Amino acid sequence: MKTQLSNLAASTSVVEPKPDGPVITSSSNAKTWSASDNFTNTMQFIQKQPTLEAYRVMDHTGTVLNADHDPNLPKEEVLKCYKDMLLLHTMDGILYDAQRQGRISFYMTHYGEEAMIGSAAALSPEDIVFGQYREAFMLVYRGFTLDEFVNQCFSNELDYGKGRQMPIHYGSKKLNFQTISSPLGTQIPQASGAAYALKMSGANACSLCFFGEGAASEGDFHAGLNMAATLKSPVIFFCRNNGFAISTPSTEQYKGDGIASRGIGYGIDTIRVDGNDIWAIYNATKAAREMAIKEQKPVLIEAMTYRIGHHSTSDDSTKYRDRKEVEERAQFDNPVTRLRRYLENKNWWSQEEEDAYRKKVRKDIMTSFTAAEKRKKPAVKHLFTDVYDELPPNLVKQQQELNELIKKYPEYYDTSDYASS
Repeated sequence: MKTQLSNLAASTSVVEPKPDGPVITSSSNAKTWSASDNFTNTMQFIQKQPTLEAYRVMDHTGTVLNADHDPNLPKEEVLKCYKDMLLLHTMDGILYDAQRQGRISFYMTHYGEEAMIGSAAALSPEDIVFGQYREAFMLVYRGFTLDEFVNQCFSNELDYGKGRQMPIHYGSKKLNFQTISSPLGTQIPQASGAAYALKMSGANACSLCFFGEGAASEGDFHAGLNMAATLKSPVIFFCRNNGFAISTPSTEQYKGDGIASRGIGYGIDTIRVDGNDIWAIYNATKAAREMAIKEQKPVLIEAMTYRIGHHSTSDDSTKYRDRKEVEERAQFDNPVTRLRRYLENKNWWSQEEEDAYRKKVRKDIMTSFTAAEKRKKPAVKHLFTDVYDELPPNLVKQQQELNELIKKYPEYYDTSDYASS
C-alpha cells in the first residue's frame, strides 16, 4: 500500500492556473480544498454518523416537556388547529366509505398524520405550498371549503380541475396551493424553482414542499435538493416519514439515517422532529421559514410519524404489517389525542364540546357531500379546453368528430349527466 501511494504521488503533477484564466472566489468562511487541514494520513472509512434525535415539545400525554418550547399560541388559534384536525379526520372517514361504496373512484386518508397541521399554522398565506397527496390539512387551515373538497373528489362541474384529476388531487391558486400531481417527487424541483423565483422577485415568502420518505428515493429529490442548495433557494423541504412507502417499510427503503442525513449531505440546514407532536412541527416550521427567508437558503425537516390508515383505497396494509401494531400506535401515540390532552390540561376543551363539534362537522360534511354528488359532470367541451389559447387544427377536427358521434349515436353517448356549458 505504501509503495502504491508513493508511485501515485510521483506520477501526479500540479497544473498552475494560467495568468489570464478565470478567477474563482469563495465565501470568507470557506476553506479551499488544497488547505493542509483537509487531509489526514489516517485511512478511515465512515459508515454512518450518530443517529439524529427527533425534536419534541410535548409527549403522548399532551404534557409540555420544557415550558420554554411551548409556543403559547392564543386559545382561539389552538382550538382552530384542533377543530381542523377533527374536521379532516371526519371527512376522511366519510369519503373513504364513499369510495368503498363506489360513489367516488379513489381516496387517501390522513390518519396518524394530523399533527402536520402545525406546519400550516407556522406559514404565511403568501408562502407557496407544493403537496404530495396527503396535505389536505394545509387547505383546511387556509380556508378551502367543504364544498371545494367534495366537488373535487366527485369530479363534478364545480371541480376546479374539471374532472381531469383523480380525487384528492386538490389545487387552489387563491390559497397558493399548487395542484397535486400523481407521479412521486415531481413537486420537489418545482418547489426549488418557485423559491428561486420568489428570491429573485424580492418577495417576503418561501415555498414549502411535502413528500414522503418513499418519494425521497426518486431522482427528483436529489435534483431538487441540490438545485436549492447551490442556488440558495428559500424553500422548506418537509419529509413526512410515516414508516411505509405504500407497502415497503422504511427499513427496506433505505439503510442510512432516514432522510435527514441526506439534507446534511447536500449542505442543507436540517432538523428531525416528532411528527405526532403539533408543537414540534409548528416550532420547527416557523424557525425554518425565518431561516429560509432571512438567510435565503433551503431547510429540510423530517417528521417521524406513523401511517395509521392504508396507503390509499387501492391498498390493504394488513397484508404487510401487523394489525395489532397499527392499533397500538393509534391508541398510544395519536396526534389528535395528544393535542386534545394539551387543551384539557389548560381547561380549554371538554367532552361536551367534543361531542357537539363532531356532530356539527359530520352534518356539515354530509350536506356538502349530498350536494356535490347530485351535481352534473363537467361539460364535454372541457376535454379540449385550458391547454391552448386557440385550438390547433388537429384538436378542432377531433372535437368535431366527437360531436358528430354524440349526435349520431345518442344511445351510446348519453350526455344528460354532463353540464351543457
